[in-house]
Amino acid sequence: MSTFNRSISFLGLCLCGLMVAQQASEKTKMGYVNFQKLLEDAPQTKTAMQALENEFAPRRRELLTMQNDLKARDEKLQKEGAVMSEADRAKAEKALRDQQREFSRKAGEFQDDASTRRNEEIGKVQRYLVTEIQAYGTAQGYDLVLGDGVFYAKGPLDITANVLAVLATKPASLPAAAPAAPQTKAPAAPTPPSKTPGSK
Repeated sequence: MSTFNRSISFLGLCLCGLMVAQQASEKTKMGYVNFQKLLEDAPQTKTAMQALENEFAPRRRELLTMQNDLKARDEKLQKEGAVMSEADRAKAEKALRDQQREFSRKAGEFQDDASTRRNEEIGKVQRYLVTEIQAYGTAQGYDLVLGDGVFYAKGPLDITANVLAVLATKPASLPAAAPAAPQTKAPAAPTPPSKTPGSK
């Protein structure tokens, strides 16, 4: 067979391959989810964050009371320090320093505990949202649903609002145990990194 004929045969095979690929892509139903927006706007996220606010409210009030007391003691020491005896002034200064150290310790523990609990709750919400996306994709007949890493998607491909509408019909509180992920045509998407909406 001549080189020309071999080239024609190869070109024909390439065109056939492109046609098959095009037909397959036309039959593939794809969607895109803006996971960060989903995480920020989901009622389950808002409920989890409000629960955390309630959980840490007593400690926050305690710290605020300590802070106000420290400010009042410091102002009193500044005003009366000049007329106090050296022993009384030294005693008041030591008490103020001790209280400041205690306040710093408690504030640090509060920040660490609040951050840890927030990450735990956000992780639970993220896992729940992934299962809901998978369930929605299965119910609506999607072959592929993309998330993070998408640089461009046409408007009709973005199903974020659709998934949010479904989430709004579900209980705002997360279920006690995470539901099992349904079977999908594509491998389950990995849990996105811990991007979290701004806290109050």
